[in-house]
Amino acid sequence: MLDDLLTNPRADRVKAVRALAGRSVRRRSGTFLVEGPQAVREAVAPGGPRVHDVFVTPDAEVRYPEIVDAALVAGARVRTGTPEVLDAMSPDAQGVVAVVDLVQAALAPVLAARPRLVAVLAHVRDPGNAGTVLRASDAAGADAVVLTASSVDVHNPKCVRATAGSLFHLPVVTGPELGEAVTALRTAGLQVLAAAGTGSHDLDDLLDVAGAAPAGVPDLTAPTAWVFGNEAWGLRDEDLALADAAVRVPLRGRAESLNLATAAAVCLYASGRAQR
Repeated sequence: MLDDLLTNPRADRVKAVRALAGRSVRRRSGTFLVEGPQAVREAVAPGGPRVHDVFVTPDAEVRYPEIVDAALVAGARVRTGTPEVLDAMSPDAQGVVAVVDLVQAALAPVLAARPRLVAVLAHVRDPGNAGTVLRASDAAGADAVVLTASSVDVHNPKCVRATAGSLFHLPVVTGPELGEAVTALRTAGLQVLAAAGTGSHDLDDLLDVAGAAPAGVPDLTAPTAWVFGNEAWGLRDEDLALADAAVRVPLRGRAESLNLATAAAVCLYASGRAQR
């Protein structure tokens, strides 16, 4: 046992943790809620953000000793609570939750590190989609993710869960306007490709000529920022105009389209393969 067992689901401490589901509370406190053993494990790993508190049920304390040990090494306070207490903190706790400093990266230092692959989310409003794209970006080897000012809060609990811990693996920049981000990315030497079903370039064709693309055709071996649009309407005409080229993912079957996260994964992996 790490400390006295927390047993009251209505205690002020429990309510304060639960309140982090709200954006205004996260902004005021500078912290957010991380739920579940996988995400908390990544949060307390070396090099991660500052972790203030970790709460575990007695069963989780026994089942995940590596999380408890890493949290203590990271300087976090670790408390045990009954399953009812953890459920009151979060219905998605799975026996483990943590209170962590907001993850905030600035665009300038990200670009100073000379990234080769960046995902940009423009007007992406669904937290599950945003989190899944972030996870796919991490898996594909992207160097950073940028969420524009009009996109969802990356610290939304559903978004955090959807990242499955990838939120702590790569820089995530939030808040710039799309035009501002595109200008900075291009100035840093990245080509800007917009993923769009109406794109004039076919992704498979670009893979075929990667490394030897003719003039006027995007070369997937070059440093690239992919821009992905809103789940419902994609990218607006004015957003598409900001990109160097618009690229479509080929649809071989009868599907009308791909969802945002799937299309993003296909594009990012195509660039990752070409660059390697």
